[in-house]
Amino acid sequence: MTPHMHLHILASGSKGNATVVEGPTGSVLIDDGLSRRELMRRADGLGVDMDRVECVVVTHEHADHVSGLSVFCNHYDGRLVATAGTAGGRSYLTALPFELVGADDEFEAGGMRIRTFPTFHDVADPFGLRFDCGSDADVDAIGYCTDTGMLGERAFDLLRGVRILALESNHDARMLATGPYPAYLKERVGGNHGHLSNDQAADALRTLVGPDTETVVAMHLSQENNRPSVAVRTLASAVGAEADNDTFTEARTPDGRLTICAAGQDKPMTIW
Repeated sequence: MTPHMHLHILASGSKGNATVVEGPTGSVLIDDGLSRRELMRRADGLGVDMDRVECVVVTHEHADHVSGLSVFCNHYDGRLVATAGTAGGRSYLTALPFELVGADDEFEAGGMRIRTFPTFHDVADPFGLRFDCGSDADVDAIGYCTDTGMLGERAFDLLRGVRILALESNHDARMLATGPYPAYLKERVGGNHGHLSNDQAADALRTLVGPDTETVVAMHLSQENNRPSVAVRTLASAVGAEADNDTFTEARTPDGRLTICAAGQDKPMTIW
């Protein structure tokens, strides 16, 4: 599979989320929970040309995914895409000119085919994404899924076998159970409309990883109830990967074909 797309994770976590998928003719910004200054600073640090962004996709209306959107749009006149539930989820979002899609839909941007699938979170109508690019004989694919308490049938269908899989691995179940969160928050995070645990993500990898999968990125790690090494170790065990550094923050299968790593709140990264 020839890489036709690149994934630039500018921030992933409860304090702000923003990711750029770079396609052959343009880029897509997924969510914007950062200030414009911070968004542009992180993009510049990765060499990401934000002038190529021709579409902003909002997965859901929680503040850590949309708090920077209004200011960003003061300097942006491209497409905004969300579900009707998301577009109406906050008062300041209702003023933005969203193009409405369903949580089981498809559209094109940046030379990429983009398909949505429903996620399960405590918001109006959230979704995850699959990006495809290339010819029938050489299709590149990226899957993106965070902020969901479980994976549905369409999610499994669309995320299976992608080259780059950015999948939520929010918390370690033991750390959540014994951690400082109050009982109601523990129940919310660990529930079916909360966030995927490391174990849930690892179980999903046994189905989702295929022969073309090169990189799995653990996303939206909780700073209180997880650690990069804990998440990577758990995911690695599901696919036979082994530590690739002393801190177990990256793992690789013995044949070198699959890498497991973790995105961070303050450590932007690019997956080629």
